[in-house]
Amino acid sequence: MMKQISLMITSVALTFAMNICAQQSPWDKADAIVQSLDPVTFPDKTYVITDFGAVGDGKTLCKEAFEKAITICSDNGGGKITVPAGTYYMNGPLVFKSNVNVHLEKGAILDFSTNESDYLPAVITRWEGTELFNYSPLIYAYHVQNIALTGEGTVNGNGSKKFSPWNNIQTVEQEMLRKMGRTNVPVYRRIFGEGYKLRPGFIEPFGCANVRIEGVTIMDSPFWVIHPIFCNNVIVRNVTVDSHNYNNDGCDPESCRNVLIEGCTFSTGDDAIAIKSGRDNDAWRIGQPTENVVIRNCSFRSKINGVCIGSEIAGGVRNIFIENITIPKSSNAIYFKSNLDRGAYIQDVYVRNVQADTVRTALIRFEPNYKGERSAFHPTLFDSFLIENVTCKQSNECGIYMAGFAERPLQNIVLKNVTIGKVPTPYCFQNGENIRFQSVKVNGKKLDEKPTPKELVKLRVL
Repeated sequence: MMKQISLMITSVALTFAMNICAQQSPWDKADAIVQSLDPVTFPDKTYVITDFGAVGDGKTLCKEAFEKAITICSDNGGGKITVPAGTYYMNGPLVFKSNVNVHLEKGAILDFSTNESDYLPAVITRWEGTELFNYSPLIYAYHVQNIALTGEGTVNGNGSKKFSPWNNIQTVEQEMLRKMGRTNVPVYRRIFGEGYKLRPGFIEPFGCANVRIEGVTIMDSPFWVIHPIFCNNVIVRNVTVDSHNYNNDGCDPESCRNVLIEGCTFSTGDDAIAIKSGRDNDAWRIGQPTENVVIRNCSFRSKINGVCIGSEIAGGVRNIFIENITIPKSSNAIYFKSNLDRGAYIQDVYVRNVQADTVRTALIRFEPNYKGERSAFHPTLFDSFLIENVTCKQSNECGIYMAGFAERPLQNIVLKNVTIGKVPTPYCFQNGENIRFQSVKVNGKKLDEKPTPKELVKLRVL
């Protein structure tokens, strides 16, 4: 009898616990991530950059003045370096040290050199997901903590004048680097930079903790714009990106934890957001996912994709929360992509309250075989997505595109309250398990809750 009572009590307790869990929203975790972030603050000490020899006349060499100010500020325990209005010619990278906030006042412009030799010696970074030594990013930090770039000023990378055209002559070196990653060549032997044409990134904190980029305008990037790598506790807030060169992704957190991107306005030549975690063998070697990312209250105008995860996700991506986003223009609005060289996983992704105007390709796209690279067979796990309250006036090719593999189907995906006004192909679907369309309306008609397989149409690949 006592045993039966005990089992009944256990059953009731378990049922109660399950009910409590069912009532909890996944967005509670997003709130917890944001609340856990360090706000990245600094001691109340101020240094003025002009006191260190910088002149805002657009021609005086200012790199050395910034180096002096940053070193003194950091050595004295940290604080704020104020940059008054003016144009400061940066004849080399701005390199952060711990506990420094570089604050650009309204009208202040950091105008970066287009001379590649100014970005030597080469520094360690990642280029399209593979580690190497390359030209220094224009703004760089390596294993420091508590750093910030703030204010109402502007940083101008002048990428269109010199570096961006390297995109047309990089193929041999790009493949050389990828091969080094696939064959596990030691990183210290992956020396590029001088004599090579792999473009430097714009803003790249590498292995840093507590990073804040807030208020600034970023324009004309040589390559990826904001690219934190192996960082923890990153805040990108109220930032404007206006950059339209090749591969000008707006913000690409790569192998990072605890990231908040909010209140931003991006107009980009490539993906506005592209969450990454490294390429193939090189990412497997390190094994650091990108996780606990919140993106909210932003506007993303893009020549390519609005919000994207991939394709370099071989370290894994999980716990991603995206809400309250407008996408006035893009090719794909919400895009999850990988390929058969990547392996790993994209899971626990939550998206809500997205308004897209006209998209050229698809509103929502799941693509495990991006660009059809099938040199190996390591399909990525796509699991546990909830996408809700999404509207789109028009998609020019397909509304919803979901292309799993028979050997690795897409799993546990719910689209809820999705409306697409006009599109030639409502949806394509192959190889999925537990896929649900709840109140999904396309061309004025509600789709069945359980989608049936539909032939894949050939979409543009960008």
